[in-house]
Amino acid sequence: MKMFKLPDLGEGLQEAEIIEWHVDEGDEVKADQPLLSVETAKAIVEIPSPQAGRIAKRFGKKGDIVHLGAALVGFEGADSDDAGTVVGRMPEASGTARTARERHAPAPRVYGGLSGVGTGSTSIKATPAVRALARKLDIDLAMVTPSGMDGIVTSADVQRTAKLLSELGPPEELRGVRRAMAQNMGRAQSEVAAATVIDDADIHAWKPSTDVTIRLIRALVAGCRAEPGLNAWFDGRAARRHVLSKIDVGIAVDLPDGLFVPVLRDVAHRDAADLRAGLDRMRADVKARKIPPEELRGATITLSNFGMIAGKYAAPIVVPPTVAILGAGRMHDEVVASEGEAAVHRVLPLSLTFDHRVVTGGEAARFLAAVIADLQQAL
Repeated sequence: MKMFKLPDLGEGLQEAEIIEWHVDEGDEVKADQPLLSVETAKAIVEIPSPQAGRIAKRFGKKGDIVHLGAALVGFEGADSDDAGTVVGRMPEASGTARTARERHAPAPRVYGGLSGVGTGSTSIKATPAVRALARKLDIDLAMVTPSGMDGIVTSADVQRTAKLLSELGPPEELRGVRRAMAQNMGRAQSEVAAATVIDDADIHAWKPSTDVTIRLIRALVAGCRAEPGLNAWFDGRAARRHVLSKIDVGIAVDLPDGLFVPVLRDVAHRDAADLRAGLDRMRADVKARKIPPEELRGATITLSNFGMIAGKYAAPIVVPPTVAILGAGRMHDEVVASEGEAAVHRVLPLSLTFDHRVVTGGEAARFLAAVIADLQQAL
């Protein structure tokens, strides 16, 4: 039997969830005919057949999570070590998710007969017997509040946590978009040296019909022109920065399924009408879960207009390989000094988070100043 395995889906993705099979065992298929649909990295992708032939066996059922290189389909024929084809491969600036986890995995520590896994100045300390009990009860020791001397986790602590979790009912396993979001955010938190600078833009001069998102995109372009180093990718392993000339903006979109970040391309060379049409099409495709995977990849900088829901300021998360994200908070009226007198003006709060490994505080402040200057213009 000739094996076809889960192919490389691009950007270092290590797993996918089977959404639907399009073939049955015994079916004759043609080359490039869709075999199954999988979900990963916030998109649903059809995986085509690498050859023509008869399906001898399917591996996995709907809802199963399969890992890169795992068998998907067995074709009738001679044995093969085929590892699968490549679907939408993209250049990787910062390694695979698995490599990132391995790179930051802490080394075991020993505390006089107690084993612990340290992360910075914290560690989980427990005896082998307590760890065995946690494994038996399927309890993650990181969820347990220790009560023993010097922060040691005791058997009673594990049992108390197990009782509490049993009362809460069965846990919800993260799948699809939320699973990818958890992995990406965990990776970002472990890799990026994040810092945030905040300020306000006085938008009193805006017309009532102003398209807020389009104005934010225009202002972001102004920031990138003032400080190009924030429109960049950073390869942390090799300590190499790529400053990019084209500005491809990832637009954060919040849906019940989780966070999506479709990419609006080459925003510096498109007019407002074209940008609005592109945004509307992307949002419709995201909501219908029909957006192509390519449109979720390759952002050079990110915009989050979270203020459309609530919140003035935030510390948005920078996801590698990008180095900056601009967050816009809730617009509100505020008393300001105008020409020596008190006046009520419309104000837009802004939060710029940047990767301090490659972006200086001065660069970030100048970027934000350029954004504010553009937003305060009357158009």
